[in-house]
Amino acid sequence: MQKAKIMDEKAIGRAITRISHEIIERNKGIENLVLIGIKTRGVPVASRIADKIEAIEGQRIQIGEMDITLYRDDLSKKQIDPVVNSTKIDFDITDKTVVLVDDVLYTGRTVRSALNALMDVGRPKAIQLAVLVDRGHRELPIRADYVGKNVPTSRSEIISVKLIECDTEDSVSIEE
Repeated sequence: MQKAKIMDEKAIGRAITRISHEIIERNKGIENLVLIGIKTRGVPVASRIADKIEAIEGQRIQIGEMDITLYRDDLSKKQIDPVVNSTKIDFDITDKTVVLVDDVLYTGRTVRSALNALMDVGRPKAIQLAVLVDRGHRELPIRADYVGKNVPTSRSEIISVKLIECDTEDSVSIEE
């Protein structure tokens, strides 16, 4: 049951714009910079950031997709036969600054899995993290470099991110 809608389409757009500008500023441009979206909803968020960076810088940034299913430490709790989507990184990440992109940062376990998966692909110069929503409750020492919105939640609440690429609307809400 939806408790509160915390971001609508415009708020998500503003957050993407802000994150894009912060990425460009912190990295002093986009040279040797790539984005990798964590499936599922991190991929469209990364794509939107790439579109915004292209609009600002006039140059397309490389973007990849990462499936971390087999790297999860809770895989046995989730299901017997995990659904594995493909990882698509069609470029070398060695000596690049990689910005991992996800929709929600919660315990940090998804990001830890993504870091492990990324190291199997190559050896980046640096790894940064961009998330649309940081809801707290970290179990691992992981912090996002770029955050669209900080949303304090209780552990019993759920952050529901809906993106037009995956769902029928753009919204972020708290559910119970």
